[in-house]
Amino acid sequence: MSDAVQALEQRLQYRFRNPALLARALTHRSFGADHNERLEFLGDSVLGLAISGLLYERFSGSDEGDLSRVRANLVKQDSLHRIALTLELPGCLRLGEGEARSGGAQRPSILADALEAVFGAVYLDGGFDAARTLVHRLFSAVLTEPDLRSSAKDAKTELQEWLQARKIAVPAYAIVATRGHAHQQQFVVSCSVPALAVVQNGEGPSRRAAEQVAAQAVLAKLKATGR
Repeated sequence: MSDAVQALEQRLQYRFRNPALLARALTHRSFGADHNERLEFLGDSVLGLAISGLLYERFSGSDEGDLSRVRANLVKQDSLHRIALTLELPGCLRLGEGEARSGGAQRPSILADALEAVFGAVYLDGGFDAARTLVHRLFSAVLTEPDLRSSAKDAKTELQEWLQARKIAVPAYAIVATRGHAHQQQFVVSCSVPALAVVQNGEGPSRRAAEQVAAQAVLAKLKATGR
């Protein structure tokens, strides 16, 4: 095992019984046949379950939709990429010559995939408890970020709370138009805040979906104007 990989084990705070699993997790398909794609597939599911359990504990007052939004935000490529960088994964990856020359070690998709593969490798090596402990430790700091906590709320809820905090009346929603055939309708809904003279439209396959888009547009406008 190279010095870089041994240092990675220290950053992971996990010692592999079978180091070959970690080596495979860090191997891109451009390097050879024994690459990390199967481990990535496994790690994606391990990560999803571990994060779901963590959110269930941390956000006890949130419903399924709220929890799903936060989970999606946590496991997206950008979040995984940032954690991979903190673990210094770029210096540990095994890449083919061409991929290495083209900057593959810094490519967000490759790093995110490798991190998921590491989760899969830890699961196979030490079981789900070991993998869950690693996921919780790596993601616990992210859960305290204000932007992440606000993502637990849908746009309509966030807008209503934003207005109520400023003692402004709740917004009004109205259907502006419907488009398409009955089985494929698109709704256009307006969201208005008369006290601030702000009106924005949103479009979606249902009235509720369109209201969320409109509310998000109003929120973006209010935040952009610094109100």
